[in-house]
Amino acid sequence: MKQSIVTLDLEGVLVPEIWIAFSEKTGIKQLRLTTRDVPDYDVLMRGRLQILAENNLGLAEIQEVIGSLRPLPGAKEFLDELRSLTQVIILSDTFEEFAKPLMRQLAWPTLLCHRLEVVDGRIVNYRLRIAEQKQQAVAALKNLQYKVIAAGDSFNDTAMLAEANVGILFHAPENIKKQFPQFTAYETYADLIARIKSEL
Repeated sequence: MKQSIVTLDLEGVLVPEIWIAFSEKTGIKQLRLTTRDVPDYDVLMRGRLQILAENNLGLAEIQEVIGSLRPLPGAKEFLDELRSLTQVIILSDTFEEFAKPLMRQLAWPTLLCHRLEVVDGRIVNYRLRIAEQKQQAVAALKNLQYKVIAAGDSFNDTAMLAEANVGILFHAPENIKKQFPQFTAYETYADLIARIKSEL
């Protein structure tokens, strides 16, 4: 019997959406767009970088907002219980420069994400680990003979969910649930951990 491992998205699943919080702080509505709205991640990030440049906003301003964020209610307890049962890896399209304060609050789970290119405090570019990092990571784990149970909420999670042995939508908006009915959708951590337990 294969050993199981769980991969989770970060924003929207365990913590608030960073860009939405930053949009609310700055009043720039276009920054509310996330991977729930824009399937092409490069298009989304290029638009964000352009908005930051036009408004003279840098990494420090974003990190200040991130420092005020807390995990979603129940997320820490859910993650603690899950990590007591099996190995957990968070696969995210966020950036190391954003994630550290949130990882501290979640007791430092393993996180695989991307990096920013910052010059004089300005975010000038971003560096993906590899294209389709989430799907590729799950494929690699399966190659290591793990049974992968994956949960996410956005367009950029669907390749990961499809690659996994078990793919689950969590806190997903209605448009994604309708477009990807092959993935069972849950709204509470209690239901999510019950489903994961049944698959371990």
